[in-house]
This record gives sequence, structure tokens and C-alpha cells, in this order.
Amino acid sequence: MEKKIAVVSAILEEPQEVQQRFNEIIAEFRGIVRGRTGIPFDQYDISVVTIIVFATVDEINSFTGKLGNLKHISVKTSISKKTIEE
Repeated sequence: MEKKIAVVSAILEEPQEVQQRFNEIIAEFRGIVRGRTGIPFDQYDISVVTIIVFATVDEINSFTGKLGNLKHISVKTSISKKTIEE
């Protein structure tokens, strides 16, 4: 199975409204998540989160698609060019 490493960045505007569902989606995909960092900007009502994943391109797209469909969230993804056989 061909897998890639990707970095998913998300900006949560009004995080108190979307954080719970955002975390639920991450939990649904916990098998591909390798790391996560988050920095709150409380004074601006914004949180910035980066998530490292190791998965097939289809799994990465499914994950980012679900996150990107949430209201008040902007998502961008960088996927490695290198393919890793597993």
C-alpha cells in the first residue's frame, strides 16, 4: 500500500463553536494521525492547528474533506512527493 506523509493546517475561527466536532473528526482518523499541535489566539477568537498524518492519498483527502466542510474552518494540506511502500 502506497502511503505519504502530509501536514494539514487548519485555522479555526470562533473555535468554541467548532472545536468539539473538529476533535471528533480527528479522533475518527486517529489511525493516520502521527502528531498534532495547536496554538490558541484567544484575543482574536482564532486557533491554529497543525496535524501530521501518514496515510494513502485517499485517506488524506477524506480526512481533510471532512475538516474543510466544517463551518468557520480553513484547511490547507501539503503532501509529500515521496511515496512510502508498506
